[in-house]
Amino acid sequence: MEFADWEPIYESILDDFGYGRGGDRTARDELAAVAEPFDHTRVDCTGRTVAVAGAGPSLESETAVAREADLVFAASTATDRLADVGVTVDLMVTDLDKNPGTVADRTTRGAPVAVHAHGDNRDLLAEWLPETDPEHALATTQAAPVDGVENLGGFTDGDRAAYLADALGAARLRFLGWDFDDETLSAEKARKLRWAERLLAYLEERRDEQFAVLDGRRDGVEPVV
Repeated sequence: MEFADWEPIYESILDDFGYGRGGDRTARDELAAVAEPFDHTRVDCTGRTVAVAGAGPSLESETAVAREADLVFAASTATDRLADVGVTVDLMVTDLDKNPGTVADRTTRGAPVAVHAHGDNRDLLAEWLPETDPEHALATTQAAPVDGVENLGGFTDGDRAAYLADALGAARLRFLGWDFDDETLSAEKARKLRWAERLLAYLEERRDEQFAVLDGRRDGVEPVV
């Protein structure tokens, strides 16, 4: 996704949550100061089926989706939970808010991680970027991209994983661990999940592909802009 296409959506998200752009730009620039260009061929999805794992309660019951896929992109703690049941994650996608130690461990072992910078995680970036090997980090932002830091679309870790797979050429996207009606979430987390749902619906339209995770829901999903 080009930033020109993403920017109106980004502005809608900022307006909805009352966020400002300044913090995102500052975090992006702090990430850019240590980021290295990432070799996309390491997670090339061209012609392949990618399983996009969310960290919802249903994750462990749906691991067959991941086992049958060619590649697995996982949001945050879904990475650890899949590893616990023997599923290899090809790309972890995170803003460092839950399991930053996994990020440090994966990059130290040469496993790729998409590390996201935004206005609310600058403290985590400052703490954990020194522990992270930048050679194995795909640096992302929700603001305008700069050298070394990319914006391929997406807001939450989960939907950003789907947008990354799309940008990297995925032929098919499959989903596991997505629980849009999880009543245990805080009000803010639930709002973010609503945005994730809206962004997946938008990605469906862009790809001309229907995602089973939205079956029975898509008619009620509000457009992103």
